[in-house]
Amino acid sequence: MAADPITEPVNKPREQDPIDLLIAFEEASEVPIRAEYFEGMAVVPPQPDFDHGDVTGDLYHQLRSAGIRLAGMGMGFRTGVKDADETRSLAVPDFYVLRRRPTELDEAYRRAHKGWYSTDLLALVGEVTSSNHETDTGPKYRSYAAAGIPVYVVINREDGHAYVHSEPVSDAEDPRRSHYRTTTTTELGGKLPLPDPYPPLDTSVLPL
Repeated sequence: MAADPITEPVNKPREQDPIDLLIAFEEASEVPIRAEYFEGMAVVPPQPDFDHGDVTGDLYHQLRSAGIRLAGMGMGFRTGVKDADETRSLAVPDFYVLRRRPTELDEAYRRAHKGWYSTDLLALVGEVTSSNHETDTGPKYRSYAAAGIPVYVVINREDGHAYVHSEPVSDAEDPRRSHYRTTTTTELGGKLPLPDPYPPLDTSVLPL
């Protein structure tokens, strides 16, 4: 099991762009990391163990094998504050599905935001928990809903269940009240049905 994630409160985003804060964390680290930012907190995820990587890779391959060609891993995504250039969240999902291939405008956005694409590209995000399961089921859940990402899949190795959240309800006045209207769950070892056009995810093959 990996170590607990490191979290660090951040003052007002305008005092220091969270993107620059995360760059500083990554440059100072002695091991490769990809820090994230949710609800005013910088989050340095624990180093993934073998099983975490194996589960993530298997789920990604299930999506790709079912013809979901825009399934991917590894890219970072930014949510901005409406009508301002402030950063609300910076996420690196374990796996995801894009709405479409990035255009030149998307690439321009990424360059302007130092390597982060807009969350507008995301149709589905997925997380596999390690010791940071509370981050995945709390701040990330609310932040993904606030960003209007249609589907959020959580493989919770802590409680032995898989969840698919859909129908996001975004609260513009208080993003921490954002949530998903519909949740489906299954015990790990079963099949997790996803909304169309996605295939059910078979968790019986996961090394949990």
